[in-house]
Amino acid sequence: MFAVIKTGGKQYRVAANDLLKIEKVEANVGDIVEIGHVLAHGEGENVTFGAPFVDGALVTAEVVEQGKNRTVIAFKKRRRQNSRRKIGHRQLLTTVRISEILLGGAKPTKTAAVKAPKKEAKAELASEAKAEAAPKEAKTKKEAAPKDDANAVTAAAPLFKAPKGEPDDLTVIKGIGPVAAKDLAEQGIITFAQLAKLTEKDVAKIDEHMPFSADQIKDWREQAKELAKK
Repeated sequence: MFAVIKTGGKQYRVAANDLLKIEKVEANVGDIVEIGHVLAHGEGENVTFGAPFVDGALVTAEVVEQGKNRTVIAFKKRRRQNSRRKIGHRQLLTTVRISEILLGGAKPTKTAAVKAPKKEAKAELASEAKAEAAPKEAKTKKEAAPKDDANAVTAAAPLFKAPKGEPDDLTVIKGIGPVAAKDLAEQGIITFAQLAKLTEKDVAKIDEHMPFSADQIKDWREQAKELAKK
């Protein structure tokens, strides 16, 4: 049996145990999510179409991984206007494994992920939890503070250690503008020599944590090698 589902503005033909990547779904790994927008289902040549969705049809899927797609670069240039614009985008994706295709209002055998409560309910739960945790929080505040500070320092740490001395003007490299140079400097990359010595592992790290593609970084690395020789 197969089904055609709609999620994230796209349509997918799926069957049980299929593994596919869809636009981000708010759920944790291992949760079961329900996809109620079933456009059609069938087995062999016997196919049923919805108008637009099939009544009582439901597809459940298990969340396998939360991740991102590769960076897509949108570049626009106006001739003879000295105008260029480059924007990078990485789409958030969720990898799911199709568990069941249910028809006629059948209930899933596995429980779906609990949906987040509304803002009002969240505020009430937060106030109740805060009132209950106040005495305990007062006792553990001194012990928790150093740990929280350490986590904040770790989160703010740059990807690379900047060398001592004067930084190079990275905007000389074709493709690096003032904004990109600032982003690289914040992550500790300030010289041509650093860019020239980036390893494949370093390129993958930048690709994962910054809005630059691996191809961009490798191109900058080749240009930096020539500039570092001067």
